[in-house]
Amino acid sequence: MKIDVKTIDNSASGNIELADAVFGITPRDDIVARVVKWQLAKRRSGTHKVKGRSEIARTGAKMFRQKGTGRARAGSATVSQHRGGGVVHGPVIRSYEHSLPKKIRMLGMRSVLSAKMASGNLLILDELSSSGKTSELEAKLVKLGAKNALMLAGKQVDEGLSRAASNLPFVDVLPQQGANVYDILRRDVLLLSRDAAAYLEERLK
Repeated sequence: MKIDVKTIDNSASGNIELADAVFGITPRDDIVARVVKWQLAKRRSGTHKVKGRSEIARTGAKMFRQKGTGRARAGSATVSQHRGGGVVHGPVIRSYEHSLPKKIRMLGMRSVLSAKMASGNLLILDELSSSGKTSELEAKLVKLGAKNALMLAGKQVDEGLSRAASNLPFVDVLPQQGANVYDILRRDVLLLSRDAAAYLEERLK
């Protein structure tokens, strides 16, 4: 497919040929959901922890005699039914990470790129750079209709662009190798530099 290329000032800058196999497939919502779940699971720290019965610092002596008190039988004070006792089957430190086949991950990427393209929310820009002034970058993004956007620059993110975008709460900037399904879905508009578009096409073919 052929798509127009713009400059960051919203003027025409030729066109580019993009592969239908990457930017023009029928999106698979179920695959996208699996990839997002996989990504978010990897981010979880899993450092939650409660003390079990064996970890409670209490005496193991019998609390009171077995018979003659009129009370229920009781042994250790560390059991869960007593205040301050251990927790039964509580959370422990663990990893939530799980594996996902590479083909599924790539299909998820192709699906979100195709969905953005189909909805008209994917723009190819000749170059992604900025002088470093936030107000200037914001005005240009408004002109492009991309107030809520993810910008995928080339191999290296322009320092001025990174500095200017850091003050905009709904704008993210990533190098092309950092492209991922979750961050693309988080923002309404996806802005790709020519280099990033070529990189994604090569990576996902």
